[in-house]
Amino acid sequence: MAWKGPQLVRLARTLLRDEHQAEDVVQDVLATCVLKWSRIQAVENPSAYLNRMLVNAVTTSRRRPWRREHAADPVDLPQLTEQAQHRLATAGGSDVAGSHAERQRCLELLRRLPDKQRVAVVLRLYEGLPDNEIADLMDCSTATVRSNAHRGLATLRRLLTEEGITRA
Repeated sequence: MAWKGPQLVRLARTLLRDEHQAEDVVQDVLATCVLKWSRIQAVENPSAYLNRMLVNAVTTSRRRPWRREHAADPVDLPQLTEQAQHRLATAGGSDVAGSHAERQRCLELLRRLPDKQRVAVVLRLYEGLPDNEIADLMDCSTATVRSNAHRGLATLRRLLTEEGITRA
């Protein structure tokens, strides 16, 4: 089960708005796996079974009223000095802070999507799953998956345009 843990955490973080809540949900899923391991081990594709458990747990956690509270964003960190920015830029030739900020911004935009659209987009683009597997995980038809992914990507394009972010 440990081999699947980091992948489950990554998936949960992209599905939920709060990364700490995502880790809690994964922990709950893994605890349930320990209890049901003989049943999970007997299925044809345990990995898909765990993904389905996670998607169901995310859906359930979003329904609980006490889980809807979101922690306030931490106070903004102080800006790096020009000297520190220069050292970062010249150290490896890449902007580590900039790429991290860009990734965080993409995750924020993803989290603004409706639940079903976000699940379809994340499972398709981040996890690389085909539509039929996503349909099994979401308990819907492949046409619904394609529709949700299409709408989600259209919404992301609109949000990127509103934010003034251009594609390279």
